[in-house]
Amino acid sequence: MRLLLGTFVWIAVAIAVAGWGLRGLFQEHVNQQLQDQLVGQLNQLSAAVNFDANNRLEVQPLTGDARWSTPLSGLYWQADVLPPDGPAQLGVMRSRSLWDQVLPLPADTAFPGTSRNGYAVLHLQDPQHHELLAVSRPLQLPEAKAPLLRLTVAADQALVAEPIQSFTTMLLAALGSLAAGLLLAVAVQLQLALRPLDVLRQRLTAVRTGAATQLDGQFPNELQPLINEFNHVLGANADIVQRARTQAGNLAHAVHTPLSILGNAAAQENSPLAQLVQEQVATAQRQVDYHLARARAAAAIRATGLRTPVQAPVQALLRTMQRLHAARHVQFEQTGNASDLAFRGEAQDLFEMLGNLLDNAGKWARSHVQLHVEREGAQLCFTVDDDGPGIPADQRQQIFARGQRLDEQRPGAGLGLDIVRELAHTYSGTVSADASPLGGLRMRLCLPAALDDTVQEASPPEPT
Repeated sequence: MRLLLGTFVWIAVAIAVAGWGLRGLFQEHVNQQLQDQLVGQLNQLSAAVNFDANNRLEVQPLTGDARWSTPLSGLYWQADVLPPDGPAQLGVMRSRSLWDQVLPLPADTAFPGTSRNGYAVLHLQDPQHHELLAVSRPLQLPEAKAPLLRLTVAADQALVAEPIQSFTTMLLAALGSLAAGLLLAVAVQLQLALRPLDVLRQRLTAVRTGAATQLDGQFPNELQPLINEFNHVLGANADIVQRARTQAGNLAHAVHTPLSILGNAAAQENSPLAQLVQEQVATAQRQVDYHLARARAAAAIRATGLRTPVQAPVQALLRTMQRLHAARHVQFEQTGNASDLAFRGEAQDLFEMLGNLLDNAGKWARSHVQLHVEREGAQLCFTVDDDGPGIPADQRQQIFARGQRLDEQRPGAGLGLDIVRELAHTYSGTVSADASPLGGLRMRLCLPAALDDTVQEASPPEPT
């Protein structure tokens, strides 16, 4: 729009200046043409003036133009006598077209300055207030007693106003068409020139939303080097993320092995020291799992091309929870069709968050846990309802506190919901607790959704 506006302003200024200049040139040409015609007619008038035998001024009739004899036709001639010792005698002889009027020439005998061609150009105004263009010259006849004459030919400038107006109308139409054509050409040119940038924006959106891992497609030579460099950066970033995730997994595995050895060794003893070691090993193991999950999620959210279909993980988790809580006969079911929905993140993190929510609901439910999945705009929302005793409204935020347990009789370390909250925040998502229509607690988890038109990736194996 800025380019179009700037081009429009420039074209408008250029067209206006060109129109003004062309009209001025044409007007000057028409006026010069009229002046040349008047000079030719002044020459004819000079040749037709004579003194008769009685020293009276006579003018032979001018032929070739009927306007000389048409009253107030706009074309006039007049002969004035300029005596040396008195005022000028205006209109001694004049054309029939002047009728009973005379041209408003000065009455004194001083003749206006003449051009090098022997005539002067005058701008007059007749009694009807019409603008006149006149040419005038002095004439001295060879007769001995012949006085100095002033011959003038004038024409109404309205004679040139009509062709100038007609030319102006055609000029405006032509320049307007030219301006419209130029603007259309600029608009088409900009559309063609900027279309690759719009395609590039779409490709970048696909990378950002996880629909693609690199910028694909053919681009102009001016953009292709940028595309190649950007793809190189994306590839290098993916390699860095993969190496970081591998190193984090290696570190977790390296720490997990000695912790398991310490825990197994302590389990064989019954001393206070052994119990202390078991407690600290369990705490260290939870911390490793917790921070490993956060590191994995932080790396995943910065990566591109992530897409995890949710239907398979949901079904796997429901089967797992059904077996885990089979002793209490808690039924787990899913509502809502999630076959075409996908999460923009790692499958392990989705298992981690949904697993904690479903496990927590299974611990408190009397007989029924319900999971509903739906898409709301750019987010996927998982709603877990149970028919347990529920939690008072003033205590619902406490369940997300690290290590906080509202009922010490229930199994758990108080870290599950805190992990869910941390992972959700890492993905710019939310998790909240509310009253459930089933009578217990409702947990609502909202995470970023992946695009629907990408290739589905295989989900990890079902948890055991």
